[in-house]
Amino acid sequence: MPDLQGRLDRGFYDRPTGLVAQDLLGQFVVTQREDGLTAGRIVETEAYLGAGDPASHAARLKRGPVEVMWGEPGVAYVYRSYGIHVMLNVVAKITGETGAVLIRALEPVEGLDLMRQRRGVEDERLLCSGPGKLCQALGIELDWQGTDLVTSERLWIAPGLPVSNIAVSGRIGISRGQEHQWRFWETANAHVSAHRRGSPLAV
Repeated sequence: MPDLQGRLDRGFYDRPTGLVAQDLLGQFVVTQREDGLTAGRIVETEAYLGAGDPASHAARLKRGPVEVMWGEPGVAYVYRSYGIHVMLNVVAKITGETGAVLIRALEPVEGLDLMRQRRGVEDERLLCSGPGKLCQALGIELDWQGTDLVTSERLWIAPGLPVSNIAVSGRIGISRGQEHQWRFWETANAHVSAHRRGSPLAV
């Protein structure tokens, strides 16, 4: 079992967004609430850049929660999608630029019974196999927006091991910017969301 109390440092996030999206694979999202600790290994991500990326909130929104995308790397950007699902993004970009990484899927590793209770499902593969599912499973709430992932005691990302087998494709669930190959996942991992057509990441 990894050291889930560890934290990725600020420098990890202070790099090009696409690179951080790849390197987040294999790291662990951890939450600590009164009812217990839950954690999942990151197995799928998507990168969103600044005003030049038509799918990014930074291209359409200038005020409100999205402002963290211009701020310090290593901060959580949390918003509600379609008025229903809470989504967890990590602000990740070179200082002075704009960008965030959507955490799309996790492999549950700690607190599975608590995740099952929160999600109302038994199948481990369904607990965190989507961005809305994982937030529900880990108890991530909308008002956690702006949480500093480097210093927080309720939401952080712990170091894991690098992933060697990575697949890449266009982003999904969007209507613009689909041509960009900015979605990354661990090849053949059963906890990745349903769309698994892609190509091996060139190294």
